Amino acid sequence: MSARVVVFLRHGHSLWNLTDRFTGWTDVALTGIGIVEAEFAGLELAARGHHFDEAHVSLLRRTRQTALAVLAVTGDTMAPVHATWRLNERHYGALQGLNKREIFATWGEARSRAWWRGYHAPPPALDADDPRHPRFDARYADLDPALLPAGESLADCQRRVLPYWRDVLLPRIAAGRRLLVVSHGNTLRALVMHLDGLTPEAMEHLEIPAARPLIYRFDDSLAVAAKEWGG
Repeated sequence: MSARVVVFLRHGHSLWNLTDRFTGWTDVALTGIGIVEAEFAGLELAARGHHFDEAHVSLLRRTRQTALAVLAVTGDTMAPVHATWRLNERHYGALQGLNKREIFATWGEARSRAWWRGYHAPPPALDADDPRHPRFDARYADLDPALLPAGESLADCQRRVLPYWRDVLLPRIAAGRRLLVVSHGNTLRALVMHLDGLTPEAMEHLEIPAARPLIYRFDDSLAVAAKEWGG
């Protein structure tokens, strides 16, 4: 098996999935279902012979929980887990914490769907004094406040995550490190759009299923050589 492999994984079922709420940067935990989903992903990866030298997750606990469950099953419990805000989910701004019914009632279905499926349009931003704003969250206290979003389009999310891909993940892949990257639906959509060269229109139809491994292999020039879905 080629050493230049990275496995992307969207976290499993979380508490706000139960009420169909837009989670974004809200730090909610996995449900029991989500833990089991992560364990099944780990079983599949282990059956395919995958092991990991390190994992990369967001600063939101649902990704760390997913990564730890996978690593426990693959037997890679000593692998370090690196957490970064750049792998956080897209920030949904004023939509965060609301369910689809509430959002449709406030802004209309057509506009709302453009916000969460499209590439360019950002959702309504949070006010600076809104308690949901990340500047009030201690985990971001060391970041320049100018970096903290009050709401992001997918394009904004992609601009946030690509420096981590280029500056942190790619050099590790080049060095032969076997990576598990556990993140969120929109963050992974942004990465896949970049890796596969998708247009914004094609990206709108891209889905990243929860807890289903997405395996990329790279050649010596770090170009994508192969891609396959697990499960």
